[in-house]
Amino acid sequence: MASTEASGAAQDEYDVIVLGAGPTGENVADRAHAAGLSTVIVESELVGGECSYWACMPSKALLRPVTSRAEAGRVPGLKDAVAGPLDAPAVLAHRDAMTSYWKDDGQVRWLDSAGIDLVRGHGRLAGPRRVVVDGERVLTARHAVAVCTGSRPVLPPVPGLAEARPWTSREATSAKSAPGRLVVVGGGVVGVEMATAWRALGSSVTLLVRGDGLLPRMEPFAGRLVAESLAEAGAYLRTGVEVREVRREAPGGPVTVVLDAPSGGGPGGAPGDEIVADELLIATGRAPRTDDIGLETVGLSPGSWLDVDDSCRVTGVTGGWLYGVGDVNHRALLTHQGKYQARIAGAAIGARARGVPILESDPWGAHAATADRRAVPQVVFTDPEVASVGLTAAAAERAGHRTRVVDQDLGAVAGAFLYADGYRGRARMVVDLDREVLLGVTFVGPGVGELLHSATVAVAGEVPLERLWHAVPSYPTISEVWLRLLESYRG
Repeated sequence: MASTEASGAAQDEYDVIVLGAGPTGENVADRAHAAGLSTVIVESELVGGECSYWACMPSKALLRPVTSRAEAGRVPGLKDAVAGPLDAPAVLAHRDAMTSYWKDDGQVRWLDSAGIDLVRGHGRLAGPRRVVVDGERVLTARHAVAVCTGSRPVLPPVPGLAEARPWTSREATSAKSAPGRLVVVGGGVVGVEMATAWRALGSSVTLLVRGDGLLPRMEPFAGRLVAESLAEAGAYLRTGVEVREVRREAPGGPVTVVLDAPSGGGPGGAPGDEIVADELLIATGRAPRTDDIGLETVGLSPGSWLDVDDSCRVTGVTGGWLYGVGDVNHRALLTHQGKYQARIAGAAIGARARGVPILESDPWGAHAATADRRAVPQVVFTDPEVASVGLTAAAAERAGHRTRVVDQDLGAVAGAFLYADGYRGRARMVVDLDREVLLGVTFVGPGVGELLHSATVAVAGEVPLERLWHAVPSYPTISEVWLRLLESYRG
């Protein structure tokens, strides 16, 4: 089947209808089609979704020059060569290329090659197995409809904020130039990554955090090390503050951020409770894109997260035909987890369509997204990088596990000496003492993102520490930290 975007000649009935053509939706459609099911994707924006144009790809394109320069500056013989500022226009041009200049021709060609139909427009559920596109075209599904519409940034209810038209993650990753003064609200992944990128591209950055540190869902030392690095780069961090009011007198003009209490001075601000900036980035949370997709026609609440079982089938919908995959189910709001869920859901849809029993009794089988609970990997592309998988020490304790935490100075490993002068980093593994397997691992340091998959395999595979001892790391690499962690555990 070919894309029907132009011809409008698509059949009205398919085996599977997918709402949303981001990475999650593309993978659901691909797996369903691979199972022999006719499949159509409905998309109102760009094929490729948030990740390709406003999240993963552009943000990492902005960050890669930052971390590369930082690492080169720690290598003898290179420090002087990279001492100057980044070439901001070149970085932004590379970012534009990595987003295909916000055009989706290549992604549409992939759909064509995969035999997946595309219908452009806004799709809404209109009862069981029925989708209406732009109020005109009606599609029906023989087997399943998969909601893969993702999530969107949320603006908190702060007086004047919406009228000030602040940046969200979309504007932060697609801006055409660096603002002179940037205030970032939020200490999560988006906040710290964009603070890192725009500070390196020339902006004076103030980071405002309601809590007492950065990256609150990760091990505490991760946020501390990132905060130290941001401070060394010239960013200004304020913790324990909330935004009380925002004022912007003219579109495109300066924005005034009023804090809930005096918090001292800082770049661009008076020595009181107001900060003046050229742009304001709000990075404080996300909501599901389910407010206008017809959930009410199938007995669900518009704008809600979708409750799903481990095969990503929405619970409480008669007939079991509706799936919620990716961000919309709130299990793990990460592109790679959405694609993982898509592979699970696509396999489950195909099996159910053929009448094949679902492997519900096997938590690590083909039809269960178990990793969403036990082995979620994530990399924060700051300087230093943060890479984690599984449970933190605190989360493991809350879950009732009997644990032992093992920490290691990552900079004390021979490979780190060679990687960079003055390498600073830390590694932690959380051990389940009853089974002697890993519940979680966290690395912080330059280049640790590429260490993470080994930890993911160990956690997801529940590799016994006794066997992990025989996985010999190469010398001299940073991965030798595994040996040091295991030696510490053995005593």
